[in-house]
Amino acid sequence: MFTDQVKIHLKAGKGGDGLVSFRHEKYIPYGGPFGGDGGDGGDIIFEADPGRTTLLDLRYNRKVVAQPGGKGKNKRMHGANGEDKIVKVPLGTIVRRGDTGQIIADLTEAGQQAVVAKGGRGGRGNCHFKSSRNTAPKYAEDGKPGDEFDAQIELRVLADVGLVGFPSVGKSTMLDAVSRARPEIGDYPFTTIHPNVGVVETGDGRSFIMADLPGLIEGASEGKGLGHQFLKHIERCRVIVHVIDMGGEEGRDPVEDYKIINDELKDYHLRLLDRPQVVVANKMDEAHAEENLKRFKEAYPDVEIFETTAIIHEGLDPVLRRAADLLATTPAFPIEGTEENQEGVVYTFEEKKKEVEIEEVEPGVWQLSGPRIERNFNISKLNTEEDYYLFANRMRYLGIDNLLREAGVKDGDTVRIENFEFEFVE
Repeated sequence: MFTDQVKIHLKAGKGGDGLVSFRHEKYIPYGGPFGGDGGDGGDIIFEADPGRTTLLDLRYNRKVVAQPGGKGKNKRMHGANGEDKIVKVPLGTIVRRGDTGQIIADLTEAGQQAVVAKGGRGGRGNCHFKSSRNTAPKYAEDGKPGDEFDAQIELRVLADVGLVGFPSVGKSTMLDAVSRARPEIGDYPFTTIHPNVGVVETGDGRSFIMADLPGLIEGASEGKGLGHQFLKHIERCRVIVHVIDMGGEEGRDPVEDYKIINDELKDYHLRLLDRPQVVVANKMDEAHAEENLKRFKEAYPDVEIFETTAIIHEGLDPVLRRAADLLATTPAFPIEGTEENQEGVVYTFEEKKKEVEIEEVEPGVWQLSGPRIERNFNISKLNTEEDYYLFANRMRYLGIDNLLREAGVKDGDTVRIENFEFEFVE
């Protein structure tokens, strides 16, 4: 089964907690704090594997989780770092954030790796908090959580040349004739329902990768038919081979078909028509082919057209040579969403979520929340007097106490963090 798009959930490893420990050895008085740091959480890494052709594995494994870091150990020993989770995907895979649509990885080379979710940093052990004022600290840092988000994984076929055209114009027949790819061939529309890729060699020894892409219909740029499922694969192609059924089977008009296909390429993406085209008049053995070809040349006198009959392998080598010539002079096109290709993108403003939010839920009672609070405070760790001392110092260091004053919190008011309440004292 060919799968070229899947949504998954990524969760990088949490950092290990630092350890509270003290040195107790004979003949070493006042040994002091001796707790080690926690290990870093594992990253989630995507790797391009040339042996894979589909995202089917991810379809049945929708949650990818990396290993957390180990807790710190005694004698200042560092906890074990979490093992990275390596996800192998086909060449041409794009990884997007599900919330923003931002491309965070584009894997186009064999063995290429990209860290898409970073593991959390391990917490420091109590040996780091010794000072002249506190020679025996009884607290340590918690490990930070790793990145966690939903991701959209897309596969866009990695090919130099893409065959486009209406259904049943002979694209699969042409690929079958010029390569060892064996696409399904039938006398009915949409025989090809997913891209087929083959390596093509010209008569003069040059080679490139060609993709037979599913047929277009009018309105494909708006999602009709196979729509965007087809059009997104052409974005990586540098040259387009536009195949036309010059025989006019099923009452189609080749002149009108050429215009419709180009309109769909134009409407889908502003730069698809920037790619050079090799126009192929296929099925020249049909009864009305010569007549239709004459009309086509009159309608488009500036278009170079190659006459072929793919089913008997006639006229194909000039097409391949022309495609190879164009590949030699055509640069790679940036993928949709990169900085170089932002023309026509409409940005909408979204207010950034506040790091700290303070709300008066009832007279004299305030609720404290926000990402900064979640990152820096773990209420479940407030067990000892030193935990409270560290909590108060961190509130002051991060400026939370000043923010509370600015919001109108007064001496004696109650401040809530999650399910914990404390009294605000000036």
